[in-house]
Amino acid sequence: MQSQKFSARTASIPAPIGGWNARDSLANMDAMDAVTMLNWFPTPTDIQFRKGYSKRTTGFSGKANSLMNWAGPSSQIMFAAVGSVIYNVQGTTATSSVTGLGSDKWQHVNITTGGGHYLVICNGVDSVRVFDGTTWTTPTITGVTSSNLINVNLFKNRLYFTEKNTLKVWYLPVNSIAGAANALDFGAIARNGGYLQAMGTWTLDAGQGADDYAVFATSMGEIIVYNGTDPTDPATWALKGVWQLGQTFSRRCFFKWSGDLLLLTQDGLVPLASALQSSRLDPRVNLTDKIYYAVSLAATTYSTLFGWQITYFASENMLILNIPTSTGMEQYVMHTITKSWARFTGFEAYCFEIQNDRLYFGSNGYVGKFWDTNSDNGTNITGQVQQAYNYFEMRGQNKRFTLVRPILLTDNGVPSILANVSTDFQEQNNLGAVQFNPSAYAVGLWDAALWDQATWGGTLTVNKDWQGVTGIGYCAGLNLSIASQNIEVHWASTDFVFEPGGIL
Repeated sequence: MQSQKFSARTASIPAPIGGWNARDSLANMDAMDAVTMLNWFPTPTDIQFRKGYSKRTTGFSGKANSLMNWAGPSSQIMFAAVGSVIYNVQGTTATSSVTGLGSDKWQHVNITTGGGHYLVICNGVDSVRVFDGTTWTTPTITGVTSSNLINVNLFKNRLYFTEKNTLKVWYLPVNSIAGAANALDFGAIARNGGYLQAMGTWTLDAGQGADDYAVFATSMGEIIVYNGTDPTDPATWALKGVWQLGQTFSRRCFFKWSGDLLLLTQDGLVPLASALQSSRLDPRVNLTDKIYYAVSLAATTYSTLFGWQITYFASENMLILNIPTSTGMEQYVMHTITKSWARFTGFEAYCFEIQNDRLYFGSNGYVGKFWDTNSDNGTNITGQVQQAYNYFEMRGQNKRFTLVRPILLTDNGVPSILANVSTDFQEQNNLGAVQFNPSAYAVGLWDAALWDQATWGGTLTVNKDWQGVTGIGYCAGLNLSIASQNIEVHWASTDFVFEPGGIL
């Protein structure tokens, strides 16, 4: 009887630029997705190993639970709330600005009036505070107990404050940071009860051009939308509707993103423009749809912990959902062009704030500057990717995998990278070191290099060496683990060599 001969085959798969998929079946996942994507960031062309942070400001002890940026016409000043103190953290060493406070969990907004540029903050424990660029003061707000105001929003030249544990919002006169507050009581509108969590401003094209709508979210997930300018005048203030979405659990549940308003609920990150035209039963409208089960589990498990926050890092096309867990902070991160997700860990960011287009975070004893270096304050960054399992167009046929070649691009030195194939949904832990013999691309120097001979452009070098692997199964995906410091790393694609076998 003649023995069956097996011939090797090759296949090439792009790096998982589709990002982390925590929704689909392992057996039916897109080839460009990843089962796990930890500390890698998917871009439209490849996936990039995440950058790290440096410490910008030290000099305080404890967790910085709030970062607040005062933005004037020509300068900006950042503050961190730590325990009972608000610190000025604009320099390398923190200086005390306000002491004797009862909470460090503040919400804030900037407003400009005829009197100047102001940062307005509230936390539901201490009286409202205002910073004018030089001095912190306590404004006189009458009609309501100032220390009960826990959230603040700017809508059509007015400040609106949410009163804690009630269904009331209090608003001030136009272009004012103090004065007599008037109430909007939603007790007769919110059918499911609860309390008001927060207010947001939603920019919507109403048919005659863009207009701003006032959006109020209750703890029970009811979304109340008003349109108008003056809440005291029924002719200019009208209820547009009440919708039911998932329950909200964070005071920082709203985030204004471009022309939309994002809302954090038990169902994930919801863009109101889509959600209010759909049903809660259709989660596909959520930005977090592809990681639906991961977000839902995190919300169920950690909703009572403080630190949930949405941040947009525009210069890197990065939308960040900060998540507190029982073991520390982590981030679910979306590329805003591709809508692909990843998960970041390794740095304790209790809150984020943007200043001059750069991203800062409050941590234990310092304020860090994120994405400015290729190390975590001088230490290794570690990460892992498990590509989606692939049948290589031969479902039901066994295969023996012998070689793999991840195409990696680096800029400075050799990172520690281990790789192997995982087969039939069993994650491979026996990883081998990837060998590096990079092809260097010489960069041409202006006025020194020869035209048509020098290479112009980037400084990354390419590694494309084959590595022996061992794996037998019907499907497989590359499992790659990395530890790196001061090296930029990109992953472009993966080549596989395998031998098809029989059905059994």
